[in-house]
Amino acid sequence: MSSRILILDYGSQFTQLIARRVREARVYSEIHPPTRSVDWIREWKPTGIILSGGPSSVYEENVPSADPAILDIAPVLGICYGMQLINKLEGGETVGGRREYGRAELEVLTPDPLFAGFSPGEQMTVWASHGDHVAKAPPNYEVTARSDSAPIVAFHSRVRPVYGVLFHPEVHHTPRGGEIISNFLFEVCKAEPSWTAGAFIEEEIARIRERVGAKRAICGLSGGVDSSVAAALVHRAIGSQLTCIFVDHGLLRLHEREQVERTFRANLGIDLVTVDAADRFLSVLKGVEDPEEKRRRIGHTFIDVFEEAANAVGPDVEFLVQGTLYPDVIESVSPRGGPSVTIKTHHNVGGLKPGMTFKLIEPLRELFKDEVRQVGRELGLPEEMVGRHPFPGPGLAIRILGDVTREKLDVLRKADAIYLDGIREAGLYDDIWQAFAVLLPVRSVGVMGDARTYENAIALRAVTSADGMTADWYPFPHDVLAEISNRIINEVQGVNRVVYDVSSKPPATIEWE
Repeated sequence: MSSRILILDYGSQFTQLIARRVREARVYSEIHPPTRSVDWIREWKPTGIILSGGPSSVYEENVPSADPAILDIAPVLGICYGMQLINKLEGGETVGGRREYGRAELEVLTPDPLFAGFSPGEQMTVWASHGDHVAKAPPNYEVTARSDSAPIVAFHSRVRPVYGVLFHPEVHHTPRGGEIISNFLFEVCKAEPSWTAGAFIEEEIARIRERVGAKRAICGLSGGVDSSVAAALVHRAIGSQLTCIFVDHGLLRLHEREQVERTFRANLGIDLVTVDAADRFLSVLKGVEDPEEKRRRIGHTFIDVFEEAANAVGPDVEFLVQGTLYPDVIESVSPRGGPSVTIKTHHNVGGLKPGMTFKLIEPLRELFKDEVRQVGRELGLPEEMVGRHPFPGPGLAIRILGDVTREKLDVLRKADAIYLDGIREAGLYDDIWQAFAVLLPVRSVGVMGDARTYENAIALRAVTSADGMTADWYPFPHDVLAEISNRIINEVQGVNRVVYDVSSKPPATIEWE
């Protein structure tokens, strides 16, 4: 890549959003832990360096830091904790006791290259998330922005291209944050916008071919966007050396198996093996209520099934292809060993069993969902496949709160199908990031045909999102929700109540488990 940005992860849950904003500007970026040495960073040859936010306080002991020498390698932008770290390294003063979370109003004092396009005194809404603030800027630093609660919200060095902002320009809640990041990339770093889906495919194909050589690979195909694009990309790289294994774990949506078999054999010409393992998965899930344990057992059973299926493919199967994405990684473990906090284990990240014999190929591991869709279109996948809503690897098991049984799966499968049909009939499917039904572990009293009922409750969830890391609940027209609720209660035996989830992420997650 002619230009590339190194992002050092100090533990913020928004770190991957920084990479997303950089890529939206068509500049390549990678996230690495702050433990990378100065020599390593120099060898990587970044066009610019971004220090992320994080949950630590710079004045505490045993917190992630940086070698001051990195400030001389390339232009640097510190965000929140990253700014406070620059302040500490350069001799400024950072103090605690002044919390600021949520939207804040910033005043631009001096438009420098980072605030190109802004006027002196201009007000700007930003998203703040910090408990510490910069009380005194380092020598030779100029303060460029302030707010009512923080006298130093942005600064820059007068002697080298080092910048800091106390707010988060990478999140959507900072409306002009994209401009600030673009200013850093193009005004400060002089980067070239050369990163595209096509460039990614080229580079990844070369990497996969070099790694796989003459060996064979299998792909755990779910039929969702992620595994489908991963399969198409690896197939483009190694052709007939790839066999896709579709595991019917009994946790699929209505008619999912038939659709996957038809789509992949007809559209891609990929060698596809279907394994019916529904009884096996239901057996290992029997009586399990804890969502983390569900994910662990599903992940481990997947690998067992793959290992057995691989024996039938041939003895030279060495690699397992998965459609792991950035949001999966950042919620399970920090992407490259940084200090990010684990939110939940994804079955294809932290849920893989110890001692697994396969080497993983995860070509989409550092992409966001919309980037994956762009790659899929570039690879020629049909739009009905690329545009599908996300579906979790553990399937309906994590949409049944409590233990999983065949009877509960039948109830949820029918309710979910009615819900998605109603959304499509209303012409709203493409307006929604993800929609699904959840079977709640409660029953409630109802009345049908003048008789008392005591039956299940279904929760409906629909969100809008750009990246899956933050999300807002979708404001359905009331008549659409009413029609869907009426159909579910009338057509799904055992359900007498439907509720709609109006929680955003954060504080909730998109999935209930």
